[in-house]
Amino acid sequence: MRKLTCHCGGVEIEVSLPDDLKNLIRCNCSFCKRHSSVMAIIGSGDLKIVKGNELLKKYQFHTKTAEHYFCSVCGIYTHHKPRFNPSMRTINVACLEKINPFDLKNIITKDGINHPLDQKK
Repeated sequence: MRKLTCHCGGVEIEVSLPDDLKNLIRCNCSFCKRHSSVMAIIGSGDLKIVKGNELLKKYQFHTKTAEHYFCSVCGIYTHHKPRFNPSMRTINVACLEKINPFDLKNIITKDGINHPLDQKK
């Protein structure tokens, strides 16, 4: 288990990383490109909020499938339920203790701009 916290420490989350830090992504959708986080994909059961659930604020837009969570005190994005697979979770790798996201390599860019739910029929 790894510990994930927001900047102020009000939100604390335990995460299990079955693939360690091998499933790393960025997303180029209109929202993710603005917060520019490196994210790890995990199963929904691999994330447990242990402190500060009442501080988390949810943000949704467009199809309202994805659920993005932020600390209401410091504003840090901690995790979200992704639109590409709502049964999974993604976490902000920069919130993991003892991780420097600038040292990470092999980060895939998810093509959120061209998501199938956005395609005109």
